Amino acid sequence: MERKSTLYIANLLQSSIDKKSHLSGKLLHAHICRIGLSTDTFLLNRLIELYFKCNNTDYAHNLFDKMPQKNVYSWNALLCEYCKSGKLETAQKLFAEMPERNTVSWNNLISALVRGRLEREALNVYNKMIQESLVPTHCTLASVLSACGTLLDVGCGRRCHNLAVKIGLQKNVYVSNALLCVYAKCGLVRDAFQLFEEMEERNEVTFTAMIDGFAQTDRVMEALEMFRLMYRRGIRIDSVSLSSVLGVCSRGACGESGFYDGSLANAFGKLLHGLTIRLGFESDLHLCNSLLDMYAKNGDMDRAEEVFANMPEVSVVSWNIMIAGCGQKCNSEKAIEYLQKMLSCRFEPDEVTYINMLAACVKSGDIKTGRQIFDYMACPSTSSWNAILSGYIQVGNHKEAIKLFREMQFLYVKPDRTTLAIILSSCAGMELLEAGKQVHAASQKAAFHNDIYVASGLIGMYSKCGKMDMAKFVFEKMPELDVVCWNSIISGFSLNSLDKEALALFQQMRQNGMSPTHFSYATILSCCAKLSSLFQGRLVHAQIVKEGFMNDVYVGSALIDMYCKCGEVDEARQIFYLMPDKNTVTWNEMIHGYAQTGRGCEAVNLYRSMIESGEKPDEITFVAVLTACSHSGLVDTAVEIFDSMQRDHGLEPVLDHYTCIIDALARAGQFHEAEVLMDKIPYRDDPIVWEVLLSSCTLHSNVRLAKKAAEELIRLDPRNSSPYVLLANIYTSLGRWDDVRAVRGLMSDKEVVKGPGYSWIEHTRGMDSNMVDDNLKLV
Repeated sequence: MERKSTLYIANLLQSSIDKKSHLSGKLLHAHICRIGLSTDTFLLNRLIELYFKCNNTDYAHNLFDKMPQKNVYSWNALLCEYCKSGKLETAQKLFAEMPERNTVSWNNLISALVRGRLEREALNVYNKMIQESLVPTHCTLASVLSACGTLLDVGCGRRCHNLAVKIGLQKNVYVSNALLCVYAKCGLVRDAFQLFEEMEERNEVTFTAMIDGFAQTDRVMEALEMFRLMYRRGIRIDSVSLSSVLGVCSRGACGESGFYDGSLANAFGKLLHGLTIRLGFESDLHLCNSLLDMYAKNGDMDRAEEVFANMPEVSVVSWNIMIAGCGQKCNSEKAIEYLQKMLSCRFEPDEVTYINMLAACVKSGDIKTGRQIFDYMACPSTSSWNAILSGYIQVGNHKEAIKLFREMQFLYVKPDRTTLAIILSSCAGMELLEAGKQVHAASQKAAFHNDIYVASGLIGMYSKCGKMDMAKFVFEKMPELDVVCWNSIISGFSLNSLDKEALALFQQMRQNGMSPTHFSYATILSCCAKLSSLFQGRLVHAQIVKEGFMNDVYVGSALIDMYCKCGEVDEARQIFYLMPDKNTVTWNEMIHGYAQTGRGCEAVNLYRSMIESGEKPDEITFVAVLTACSHSGLVDTAVEIFDSMQRDHGLEPVLDHYTCIIDALARAGQFHEAEVLMDKIPYRDDPIVWEVLLSSCTLHSNVRLAKKAAEELIRLDPRNSSPYVLLANIYTSLGRWDDVRAVRGLMSDKEVVKGPGYSWIEHTRGMDSNMVDDNLKLV
């Protein structure tokens, strides 16, 4: 009879618990005391649960303390309450004091630690549970695997997988989904897909995990295919799965299947937008933010603004996405407008808001506004410092970037790898060796000296400052090297005209199993061009064909340059016409190649083809075509092209262009026109134009103008031997020996010595260099 009464009261208590009926629970408590069941542990446990459910914690604790006999369920009720309320320290202390623990006790603590983002502690508790020979449930494994995924601890995940198979939980959908998430988050998509194929039961969580896994490893098309499969199989599509696949569309990334077109991403995103409306999720804030992000990252700001305007509610995240989208379109004014609207709607900007605003200003080149936003920030993070520093780099204000970096150090803001790489770029840009050394010291202090990213910046900085010994020291001290570091050191040797050393390093790079990039090939082809090493250039060309870089516009342009400089213009032309894509550099290299070999008509024809193709010529294009005209005697064409620079293309002629046109006029013997132009140009005191004029005077034996040009050159640089030698050669050709001796005497008086020349020959074993010191011998 008493047992029936106990069960009846327990059922009433359960009803009160479900309804959170505090008053009826207290009445039942009074009834229990009146009929003499106040020591019944089972009923008291239910009462404790009721009081906790009704937020009457004092009653619950008091009842627990006065219980004459407590069992594991009594302790679990208290532990569960501490875990639910986030009192993790108290929960851990209570757990340690428990005289008896069951699987529920362990599960409560583990899941609470995972929810509290104390994943490592959760795994430690789980390991103790296994050591005590307790068998975990599907709840245990789901929580533990969640911690493994967050920590990217694939080793623990695999151990859980083995245990799940051993105890027969591998087919449980919750365990399988949690395992799937671990493999996906750790980038082990093949393992995740194998598990996916073996699963008998799949739900929306399963498919969403696979979509996220594919997206994380940039396998975008496979992620979208997984969503299509989910849709075709009639799996319930919730807001989380839609948000995940919208995130895939916003990536616009390069997957294993090749380049993923942004316009295709936007088109797929629009279909998902329609599905969102059809499923009735248009009021879901998180999903609407995902839609905004997708449109903004794909550059469709008109559609993003439409979604934003129709959102029933917005958050700080929504405003941040819109500001970032404007920044991506380099529209800082619109970004500022959104910030002002955000403030007027009484939303408090967070750090992401300011970083997005900084990025918008930097991308738009509005560094002044960006600095104002930065100065407004009370306590800018390292990311904010990086954003403003990169802004100054972008506009070429390296001095201000270095000044700001020093201020950052005075404020004890710890730099990260990005900060150091940015500031090293400034030091390299200004060739500030001492400042670069200070950054090197700062990188060691911050323990980033072995970071590949920072090491590449250090190598670049020392290379730009001409300190290849230090660059090589940094390179050789690195415990691990990536292709960027190899490219940096090879580029450094090339920059400092150590082209043989660069070639040797390139070969070493390949021997070490490192695959060259398009930048590697472009750099090493430049070395071959400077050495006029056709043999090495052809070897590199063969490697390029083998590696599949022939369609790369930068590699193709470098190949054209190499063949032209080695005198093989026809081979260069063949590559030029086979290239599917060409840029201005490609056209310039081919025009310059024709110019170097005296094929002026072909250079001019190619220049005109360039204009007809719609490619815009730059300053270098005009140097190349004017040089071609000069070397081929096409004076009228040269004048016509020179006059079209500013008139048709809006380019102001600079020193190189004036030099070319004066050379063209003087080579053709039109010295009067050359002198008239010399009087007009803003570069009259530059020795190059006078050297060009003097060389042509030598060709035409124009003594009067040659003497004038030589006098100007001697005035500008008395120690330069070229004007003396050229003037002496003119006098020699005319048999004016007294004037020759006078020039020689002037050289002697001024202690001017002609420098030696160099020549080299290439053979199968390498290259030999010879110095030719033909000290001036005048009769």
